[in-house]
Amino acid sequence: MEHACSHRVDHDLSNRPADKRAGFARWLASKDCTDCWKAARDADSESKAQWLAARRAEEQEAASAWAKQFDMPSLVGPDKALDWGGRSRHQLMTAAHTVLVVEGNWDEADWAELEEKARSITRAGWWIDQRDSEGTDLLELLDAATEADRGTENPFR
Repeated sequence: MEHACSHRVDHDLSNRPADKRAGFARWLASKDCTDCWKAARDADSESKAQWLAARRAEEQEAASAWAKQFDMPSLVGPDKALDWGGRSRHQLMTAAHTVLVVEGNWDEADWAELEEKARSITRAGWWIDQRDSEGTDLLELLDAATEADRGTENPFR
């Protein structure tokens, strides 16, 4: 049978009921052969991976610039979590600023108080855990953070 990709492949349809073979053969003919399908899937996966890597790099650059601009402390935790935690912190803080200050009725003094609370949370895992939270919930989440989530000046802790 000739596939949509113009490759010819022999298929054993003997395991299909006789009344289903013709329909299955038409369906097979409308699809690429297995080799072409796998090649397209692999190429698609590679392009998605490249797109995702570029997107993460842009997000990381924005998060790093934001953290520097607003004097946010470095996060602590496993190396694998640091970038993700920084991106999560940036996204949640940006969402909170938009909903509370830009669209809401918070003034700069209210926001400055929230920023100070956010600066005290230095555990990357905490920010990752909150990544799906709403910006309106950030103040409550910061208040609920434990001492383990907060930074310390004691290097022997």
